[in-house]
Amino acid sequence: MQRLAAFLRTYWTRGVPGRPTPESATVLMLRWWLVAFAFKLLGSSWDVSWHFKWIRDDFAPPHLLNTVGTGIAIVLVLVHTFTGYGADRRSLRIIQTGTIVFVIAGPIDVINHRINGLDITSWSPSHMLLYTGTAIMIAGVWRNWWINYPRAGRFAWQYTAGLTAFGAFMFENAFFPNYQQEYGILSISAFFDGKPYAEPSLLAFAAKQIGHPVDAVAVQHFSLPIPAWVYPVWTIALCAAVLVLTRILVGRVWTATVVAGAYVAYRMLIWPVLYYTIFPPSSAPFWLLAIGLAVDLAFVIPANPYVRAALGAALVTAAGYGALLLQTVAEGTPIDLAKLSIDEMRAAHAAGANLHTPPVDWTSWWWAALLLAVTWAGMTMFAQRTVGLTTPRPPAQTVVYAPEPRRNAQGYLAGFDEPDRVSAEN
Repeated sequence: MQRLAAFLRTYWTRGVPGRPTPESATVLMLRWWLVAFAFKLLGSSWDVSWHFKWIRDDFAPPHLLNTVGTGIAIVLVLVHTFTGYGADRRSLRIIQTGTIVFVIAGPIDVINHRINGLDITSWSPSHMLLYTGTAIMIAGVWRNWWINYPRAGRFAWQYTAGLTAFGAFMFENAFFPNYQQEYGILSISAFFDGKPYAEPSLLAFAAKQIGHPVDAVAVQHFSLPIPAWVYPVWTIALCAAVLVLTRILVGRVWTATVVAGAYVAYRMLIWPVLYYTIFPPSSAPFWLLAIGLAVDLAFVIPANPYVRAALGAALVTAAGYGALLLQTVAEGTPIDLAKLSIDEMRAAHAAGANLHTPPVDWTSWWWAALLLAVTWAGMTMFAQRTVGLTTPRPPAQTVVYAPEPRRNAQGYLAGFDEPDRVSAEN
């Protein structure tokens, strides 16, 4: 307690964003952001599986785990806001905006479920508002890390690793809605096997919402109500664009591959945890590895950045759809699954077909490519106007840290000589 009291006496004073902060305090606060998003990641991953098994509960354990991450984030926002330590003004405004959107979205989501019932789809407006708030929050912290985290000496690898980690969090947040299709197809397969993942009460509730008995039609409406073009187009047009921005910011050759690989590895790690317990598993998106690799290969092309956007969009789309087709065939899923009625799906399953990969509209490739060309060019323009495309990575330090705090005879913090505000205003 004495150490905590000394810490608060040293740092808990009113200030404005951009206030000179000791390097150690800056590092501590920014590392806690990694912890906050890690909790939110674990909670959200568990949450989707939970909702494919039980009727929604506001206080379900996954919600509480996610709330731990949100709580840490809110505390950090309050600390940055009150003290002015560890964040520049613009980054903090972005973080505050994302936090406000997320906090407002929570009650809206609860009201939505009270009015509309189950609403399990990841694509509902209230759920999308939650993802939007999280994305804005990540963007602000990502920017804050870019500006304020030290990068000299032993911090060099941490700086790069942190930028990559926030890119991975942003990628997961962008890809998250696709969980609906990846859990949904396996839930339909389990129902055909006579061993549905969902509890009888959940199936009955979902069927009642559409005035239907508990049968394959009701399960399809509950598990897989999303058009077949959404899964590949969303991934190519938006998630690949996040990999592009991460590659630009980090500036390392295999950055996009590392981010996509880390995400796939995470999904592989949680898959057996879900499968060998009582929770529904999902279809693992191995095809994302090809997208990450294609993004990195596109940056090898010696071309104007906007020409690269067009060429890269074509390369990533070809690699993505090709890898998705390969995964579909390798897993034994019919490639025409999107055209099959639920009765035809049952017949194909009974004949030995596996229902592992979500239904895909293969004709959607051309507008996935077109949209990616637009989002890739947008990311390029954004990076060019903010951090530069050819500036060194990592960039030169623009923040001057305050002196490290003094310690008394007992080793407790005893304040520091705070200089005038000398950090760059951003």
